[in-house]
Amino acid sequence: MAFEDVKARIALLVEEMVKRPADAHEIHETLREHLNELRAMGMPLPDDLVALERKLESDFDS
Repeated sequence: MAFEDVKARIALLVEEMVKRPADAHEIHETLREHLNELRAMGMPLPDDLVALERKLESDFDS
C-alpha cells in the first residue's frame, strides 16, 4: 500500500474516533495496524500520530 494511502486511512480513523467514541478501541487497533504498515515500509511516523498512539494505549491499559 502506498504511503499516501496509509496516511489517508489514518486521517479517516482519527475522524471516526471523534465521531464514534464508543468504537474507540476497535478504531485504535486499526490505527495501530496502519502505523505498523508505515513502520514496515521504513517511513517516518508523524510525531502527533505517535503521541496519539501512546495516549490511546495508556487510556486502554488503565
